[in-house]
Amino acid sequence: MRLTSLADYAVVMMAAAARHPAGACLTAGLLAGETGVPLPTAQKLMGRLAHAGLLSSARGTGGGFRLSREAQGISLADIIEAVEGPIAMTNCIEGATYDCALEGSCRVKPHLNAANTAVRGALQGVSLASLSEIAS
Repeated sequence: MRLTSLADYAVVMMAAAARHPAGACLTAGLLAGETGVPLPTAQKLMGRLAHAGLLSSARGTGGGFRLSREAQGISLADIIEAVEGPIAMTNCIEGATYDCALEGSCRVKPHLNAANTAVRGALQGVSLASLSEIAS
């Protein structure tokens, strides 16, 4: 399982945002400059993160984005799901319609939900606060 570049960039940008003082007003340009994420991508991601409720936005002079809650209350799972949608290791976990030749005889499917829950739980256990700590 590998994160897409967009999810990876979102994590990097949110960690950079969390290193600013609480309530600081941030722009896509500022975070793009701090992280190296291309500005158009940063703008797109900030919109997605705001839509997911992880960032709040303010318009006008001095406007921009800020974390919608404390970094300790935002998880790695929250950030990934804001960009990628629900965490699901396989299509059959999502419950959506899909084409699988093994569906009728699959003996693994009943166990995949437990594995998926464990992966999501591990990601939920990593806070943005810990991701934003600067390693020494």
